[in-house]
Amino acid sequence: MFSLRPLAGAILTSVLLTGYAAAPAAASVQESAVSQTSSAARPGNGKILYDRISGGEGILKIKNGTGKDGVVTLVRGKSKAFSLYVRARSTASFKRVDDGTYTVYFTTGYRFSTSKRKFTKSAVYQRFNDRLKFKTTSTQSTGWTLTLNPVKGGNARTSGVNPKDFPA
Repeated sequence: MFSLRPLAGAILTSVLLTGYAAAPAAASVQESAVSQTSSAARPGNGKILYDRISGGEGILKIKNGTGKDGVVTLVRGKSKAFSLYVRARSTASFKRVDDGTYTVYFTTGYRFSTSKRKFTKSAVYQRFNDRLKFKTTSTQSTGWTLTLNPVKGGNARTSGVNPKDFPA
């Protein structure tokens, strides 16, 4: 199971998702050869790969306990909001999440190509089944912690995503 938790703190609030006890769903796996020209330097942990909808007070913290690097992408409605690179066995945060309800997609793999916006080796594509809601008031803002690796007692289900449907 994966973990989906609100951040602790005096100014952060959120609703804890509960009741999920199923194993994560199977995901699509794709491998392809990598040419020297398409691969770039490995992005740094916490590197923002895409930022179109941001500027709010919400905080998203991502823990990647897997042995693969990951990219987490939030989509609001039909619009891709932002994407964040999280290296293997690392934690990264995005501290400017705008208010709204988001679907969370993530991909893990090796050899990320910035030009192709995808992993070129052992890529797995998934999304969290539940959406995250961020809301800011005059005294509070929402924060969430996502864990990309299975967590015993975790409270969030995931589903596999066809690579063609992944918001790259």
